[in-house]
Order: sequence, then C-alpha cells, then structure tokens
Amino acid sequence: MSRRTATMTLTAVLLVALVALAWLVPVPYVAMSPGPIENTLGNVDGKPIIKIDGRRTYPTTGQLDLTTVAVTSPDQKLDVAGVIAGWVDPSVAVVPRDYIYPPDQTPAQVQQQNAEQMETSQQSAIAAAMREVGVKVPSAVQVRAVVEKSPAVGRLKAADILVAVDGTKTTSAQQVVDLVGKHKPGDQIRLSVRRAGKPLDVTITTGRSPDDPNRAFVGVQPIDGFDFPFPVTVNLGQDIGGPSAGTMFALAIVDKLTTDNLTGGKHIAGTGTIEADGKVGPIGGIQQKIAGAKRGGASTFLVPADNCAAAAGAPTDGIRLVRVATLHDAVTALEALQKNPNAQVTSCAR
Repeated sequence: MSRRTATMTLTAVLLVALVALAWLVPVPYVAMSPGPIENTLGNVDGKPIIKIDGRRTYPTTGQLDLTTVAVTSPDQKLDVAGVIAGWVDPSVAVVPRDYIYPPDQTPAQVQQQNAEQMETSQQSAIAAAMREVGVKVPSAVQVRAVVEKSPAVGRLKAADILVAVDGTKTTSAQQVVDLVGKHKPGDQIRLSVRRAGKPLDVTITTGRSPDDPNRAFVGVQPIDGFDFPFPVTVNLGQDIGGPSAGTMFALAIVDKLTTDNLTGGKHIAGTGTIEADGKVGPIGGIQQKIAGAKRGGASTFLVPADNCAAAAGAPTDGIRLVRVATLHDAVTALEALQKNPNAQVTSCAR
C-alpha cells in the first residue's frame, strides 16, 4: 500500500470515528413530547381524582382530560441522534436545556418547584371553581407544611388556617413571618388556628433558626391561601408537576358541583394555569399537549388565549381548538357545545 493510500485510509477511519463520537456526545438540548393524560372526572388507583365532601355533588359523564408534556429528565442530555429524531417528529420539540432547566437549579430543586406549583395550582383551581358556582371563598393564611423536628411538630398541621399571631389578626404569609421575627429564640408565641372548621389556640416555644441562631424559629411554611367552606381534595396519583393542570381541575370541580353536564358526554381536553379569580394563563408545550389529546381521542381542546398563536400551528385535524381567557369562558363554551355541537365559540384560528 502506498503512503498516499495509507494516509487516506487513516484519515477516513479517523473521520468515521469522529462522526461516530459526535453522534454519541450529549448536546445541550432537551426534547418535549406528548406526555400522560388524565381524566379529571375519573379515578386513579380506585380513588376519584376530585373528591368533594360536605357539599352535594352531581353525576358526570364524558371526560375532562388534563394534558402533560414529557421532557428529557434533568439528569440526562440528548445526543445528536436524539436531536435529529426530535426535529423530524412533528409532535416533538427540541429546545435548549436552559429553557426548561435553569442552570442554577439542581434536578431536586426543579422537582420540588414543580411539586409546589402543582399544589398551588390545585388550591387556586378549587377557589376559582367555588367562586364560579357562587360559593364565597375568603382568603386566609394557611400552613403549607411543618418542618421536621421543629417546635411546630405535633402542634400545627398542613392546611391549618393561621387566624392570629399573639392576638394580631393575620392577613398575609409575610405578616406571619414578620410577627414571628419579632421574637427571640425561647420566647412563647400564641397562635390562633382554625382546623377543619374548629378554632384552636396553640402556644409554641420558639427554637433557633437553622440559618441564624439568633432568630426565632417555629417551623411552619405559611402561604397566602383560602378558607374553603367545604373540603375538596385532588388526588392525581402520579408524578405530574407544575401549574398547567389548574384549568382542568377547576372545570371538573364545577362539573361536579352543578346539575349541568359540562361535557355533554363528550371527550374534552385542555390545559392552562388558573388564578383564584378564574383567569386562565399560558403554558409551555401547547403543540405537544394538543398532539397528546388528539391521540387520546379528545374532540375538543381548551387553549389558553395567550397560547392560541402557537396552538394554531399544531396538526389539528379532527380536534377543535377553543380559546379561553377565563374559567367562565371555558364553562360558557362547553355549555354552548353541549347544547349544540356546531355552536359558534371562540376558536384559535390559523
């Protein structure tokens, strides 16, 4: 073999090796694809996703599906092959990793944030749904969680309503933090609490804050929440996080609390964050969620108004896109479609 031929052969082998290596090297992208769907009117593991106690409920039919997006996990990265596969699949979006996972957050922090957003979303959905059907829901300061091995353990519980601190009526979570902050470690704090509708007075001796030994520490995480007149429990039963299921939770609660059958027995899907006043907010991955709903058999998809432009670019043959800016918009549109499948409702036009 001549030197020239040997050189060319070696070069070709090295080139192939480099291409193969590049093909396998992780790149800073993640893939978003259609994720699991759940019928919020249905059951998970034998339990209703939406459980309402202390209030009359009504039978429901049809489906109100929440939709999700499956994303490459934070501890994994796509390789070139995965990126190319995502680019050629219309139901998959390949986006920069930092778009989904901020570089200053660990995977555990991302998971915790998603869990907290889901919890907050559920509380807002319950408040919005109750207010939609005419139930008064006053704001209140709630205990989100009790810190392990803290002075509050055994004295306070998650979902307790914090009515007053040392006789001062509480109006916000920050006010509770400020009132506790006026004390020193070893001081006693008097808390007026409402638990399951019953008043309760609790006295707690403060400890030392793990972050500052000179600061008083009780061990509760207060949040600006609601004093619900009757309990509503959301049991999703699987690892779904984030706030985007809020609108579908709220619709399921409305459907159970009213005599009208919102779905008319049809298969409805949707997405959207929800505020306590009923405002529906935008979410990520709208095209993937529409694709997932379509695969799941939904005939109508409720789209947050601010997502309409992106939603109109999704393959929508066989599924109707309905634009909603508020929970009331969604209820009104479903009521109209229940009475007349050809009713004119606001849509996301291409």
